[in-house]
Amino acid sequence: MSVIEVPAREVVRPLPAGPQPDPVADIARVVRHEPLGAGNHRLVLHSARIAATALPGQFVMVTIPGFVLPRPMAIHRRRPHDGTIELIYKVAGAGTESLALSAATSLELVGPLGRPFQLSSAQKNVLLLGRGIGVCAFMTVAEDIAARGGQATAVLSARSSAGLIGIDDAVELGVTAFTVTDEAASSDTASVGRTVIDHFGADGPDGIMVCGSQRLARLAVELGRRWSAPVQVSLEAHMACGLGYCHGCALPCDGDSEGLLVCADGPVFALERDGRSQ
Repeated sequence: MSVIEVPAREVVRPLPAGPQPDPVADIARVVRHEPLGAGNHRLVLHSARIAATALPGQFVMVTIPGFVLPRPMAIHRRRPHDGTIELIYKVAGAGTESLALSAATSLELVGPLGRPFQLSSAQKNVLLLGRGIGVCAFMTVAEDIAARGGQATAVLSARSSAGLIGIDDAVELGVTAFTVTDEAASSDTASVGRTVIDHFGADGPDGIMVCGSQRLARLAVELGRRWSAPVQVSLEAHMACGLGYCHGCALPCDGDSEGLLVCADGPVFALERDGRSQ
């Protein structure tokens, strides 16, 4: 996870607390570990308990051999039938660089962690907006939507085609996916907005989930207002524990009080336009 600030003019609010699985510590066998391009790597781990219980949008803390502090990674896919979870990470520092070169056959995990995306029983037509590694936060939403016979539409954004994440997953899950990149000059929010408005028309989705870009978060709020659809955002932050003990992932706020914790109050929040900026 990289650090993404709350977009200007928007505010995040905690979602209502709901049932969450108890996190477990696990020594997970490495099933597959491979480069994907543009510094991204796929990591498939056997962790049957986490695969069976993780909710959409939750994450795990992964301990990298030789490093004291674990790294937070969104659960990109869950496959309970074979007890595996799939993570995708981007090399962004010494820890992930070491992990990319590691030949470890097992890794220490703690999870699933964090408040998940919330889907009501009525929601069967959702819009997912993600950029780069942020796509990994919501592909589990697409899994749940597919399981209930609904339809997910996703915008998969990246700097280049080599950095696009989730194309094969979208095909597998029946997601209508629009790929946009900086190199193709198709990733600006005006173009993305036109694409999804043309796709949905007047009826729109019944929920919008976003991660990985302040620009897409702002667009999500505007689209939510257009279609009266609730918006949820998954925020990314540096974390040392993932459990709410260290308070290292507190969001900035006005005054001297501490902000919400991304790990414990999130990572998924309701995203709304700040009424003071209207």
